[in-house]
Amino acid sequence: MGTKEQILNRLRENGEYISGEELSEQLHVSRTAVWKYINSLREEGYGIVSATNRGYRLESCPDRYSEAEIGAGLETEFLGRNLYCFDTIDSTNEEAKRRALTGAPNGSVFVSEQQTGGKGRLGRSFASPAGTGLWFTVLLRPGILPLRVSVTTLLSGLAVARAIRSLSGCDARIKWPNDVVIGSKKVCGILTEMTAEVDRIEFVAVGIGVNVNNAAFPESLREKAISIRMVGGKPLRRVSLLQEILIQFETLLKQNAEADPAFWEEYKSLCVSLDRQVEFTRRGALVKGTAADISAGGELIVELEDGTRETVTAGEVSVQGIYGH
Repeated sequence: MGTKEQILNRLRENGEYISGEELSEQLHVSRTAVWKYINSLREEGYGIVSATNRGYRLESCPDRYSEAEIGAGLETEFLGRNLYCFDTIDSTNEEAKRRALTGAPNGSVFVSEQQTGGKGRLGRSFASPAGTGLWFTVLLRPGILPLRVSVTTLLSGLAVARAIRSLSGCDARIKWPNDVVIGSKKVCGILTEMTAEVDRIEFVAVGIGVNVNNAAFPESLREKAISIRMVGGKPLRRVSLLQEILIQFETLLKQNAEADPAFWEEYKSLCVSLDRQVEFTRRGALVKGTAADISAGGELIVELEDGTRETVTAGEVSVQGIYGH
């Protein structure tokens, strides 16, 4: 850890004024060097006030993705303990997969201010503008993954919904299998990709994109997209949301949540797909029915008009009343 990071940590831990002389003695640098590092931190967006005969005090931190900001107060055991932060990147999922092949450890997190090639399910593009959203990927390796890997998306969706509800008070809910919604509009999309050999899984990349502080959306997205700020009425610190999602996701993974009836009860209680009319395509034909349940493997169970039930594992499912359907 460099001297500048050590000064930031001292200010963060102290909470009150700490003199330049004290920082100089603790870190074995000159007071002039301390002053230069303080100014450098200010240029990065840290609100540091100074007072004669009292020293320096940290008043505010920038909402930017850095190891120092994300790591400060991150109460996880393994998620986010290896952080890769970018100003811009093609896709955090693609970077996670690249790094996984060169040995990036379980729980590594890849986060970027902006994605130039963000993607969603079925090969769709995913808008990822700078400065407003939370775009990140969690790399998971065997040993911590659920028994049924398909449940990983459901665990992450619940983690996101929990975090949004906790920090903003917004009524975030889950659209099976991979979206989080507020009202009838999408606030978060999740893309889970797996790399495996014939007999074993190599790794899973869970990509999560959250509309956090967007003030508005292009006309093409207005009917479908919403942000936490637009609903809650005020900005939310993105780093805090990332930290809370990681805490919730790790908790669910460590609890082996898929084996816990309480998980399924909570998930179903927040799932807007259940008890609604849905449509999906099977063998080239459009099928309509009512979303009746979710199986222990995470599949959607749909009751058709003739009373029979179909299990939906993948593909596109439209839900009446959501995203304008």
